[in-house]
Amino acid sequence: MEQTRTATIGGKEFSITTGKIAKQASGSVIVQYGETRVIVTAVAAKNPREVSFLPLTVEYQERIYAAGRIPGNYFRREIGRPSENETLRARMIDRPIRPLFEPGYNFETQVIATVLSTDKLCDPGVLAMVGASTALEISDIPFNGPIAGIKVGRVEGEFIANPTPEQMELSDIDLTVAGSKTGVVMVEGGANIVSEKDMLDAIFFGHESMQPLIDLQVELKETLGKEKRVFIPAAKDDALAEKVIAFSTDKIYETVQIKTKIERAKALGLLKEEVVAHFSEEYPEAIGEIKDAFGKNIKSVSRNIVLTEGKRIDGRAFDEIRDINCEAACLPRLHGSALFTRGETQVLGVLTLGSGRDEQRIETLNNGDTTRAFMLHYNFPPFSVGEVRRAGGPSRRDVGHGDLAHRALSRILPSAEDFEYTIRLVGEVMESNGSSSMGTVCAGTLALMDGGVPIAAPVSGIAMGLVKDGDKTAILSDILGDEDHFGDMDFKVAGTKEGITALQMDIKIKELSKDIMETALTQARGGRLHILNEMMKT
Repeated sequence: MEQTRTATIGGKEFSITTGKIAKQASGSVIVQYGETRVIVTAVAAKNPREVSFLPLTVEYQERIYAAGRIPGNYFRREIGRPSENETLRARMIDRPIRPLFEPGYNFETQVIATVLSTDKLCDPGVLAMVGASTALEISDIPFNGPIAGIKVGRVEGEFIANPTPEQMELSDIDLTVAGSKTGVVMVEGGANIVSEKDMLDAIFFGHESMQPLIDLQVELKETLGKEKRVFIPAAKDDALAEKVIAFSTDKIYETVQIKTKIERAKALGLLKEEVVAHFSEEYPEAIGEIKDAFGKNIKSVSRNIVLTEGKRIDGRAFDEIRDINCEAACLPRLHGSALFTRGETQVLGVLTLGSGRDEQRIETLNNGDTTRAFMLHYNFPPFSVGEVRRAGGPSRRDVGHGDLAHRALSRILPSAEDFEYTIRLVGEVMESNGSSSMGTVCAGTLALMDGGVPIAAPVSGIAMGLVKDGDKTAILSDILGDEDHFGDMDFKVAGTKEGITALQMDIKIKELSKDIMETALTQARGGRLHILNEMMKT
């Protein structure tokens, strides 16, 4: 049965319709804002898979017919590989919904958002985010939503919900916020050197503005929502898990505090073999459970060190930054180069300058064929983490990290009138142990300066983490890869001495409060300025 619910967002009607199209999907909706329409479907497999991760995939598809055009490529149809924008929008949808599935959920689930029409006045990706949550809410798929998404701009000091392209031309903030009824789930955005307070106000303006969209979803679920399928996590042998914990806790405690990543990983690998060997004779059919219990205990012990002892696994204080080393002009015959090393994270930044003919040509849904005079590409080869795997094209993660660094640095570049060259920056990750994207920002800044590009101000970046258990909270500056793994938040902030140029926040818990975000931004500023000071010694 067709049902539509409407709300007013930014002075325009926002509607969600279900029961009309794609009725064989587990859940499907059409989201409309102005004359932009996006269909979003959610489908889950009938049977579970034997996997140790959440088997969720999200696809975002822009049909060129949505803008009344025929694709400009040779085949005159959308080609199979997603565009950069489609990849970024798919990640933007995935990130806020992923933490809201139950632990152990193992039914392969696919969310597909397809843009059917666009009036070029709003971002279809935001509609797709709302649609993804709604489709999951009204389906039989277990999902702890709803969430909603909204775009925030600011013109002449006034915040605007879902601003038009014309308003964005005048805006000093470009922010996408996802949230639940009671807190923020994801943040992605850039700004023209804006203070921490202003960014926080923008985030929670967005959170307040999206509440009618959450109410729409609640109403649709209560009226038309399917009964949720029964999901019973795989049975675990609690007695075995307790034995593994008792046997390994003290050894894990010593091992996770080894200072270097390689030695720590090697020692944990040997300890894992020891634990498996110890229990495999008594539990020969439960090798997977033994490994799972051991992995969970590593997280538990690491978190306990932070929350109970007030220290980090590498011995640093919560707000302490790793040692930094910077080198400029490190490669001959290049327009600009720099090597930025922070602890065990190292990025080579390379600058190439070209003419107007070197600008990147892009076919976009709303703007047709356009060009880009500043490009930033992020490469993450397997050797940077001591692994062997296929070295191919950029992954979704690579595209996302490159886009974040691009936003951070685009705000401080000269105008086309003042600097007529095309700029390409490449961040080559040589080592990675936490926040290589922010290392790319720092290396990129130094490479721009080495190449004589007249930037407005140097930019540095930092990744913040969170460990939270009830009322106990620890916010960590310059997180390690392991801290990202066992922690609850990855909050990247980049900016100049005066303010923020880009940020990105993802969490593994249900939501974040304003107090925690305010503390994280304040602590991040101190870390950014320290890193910037070290960079300027180069």
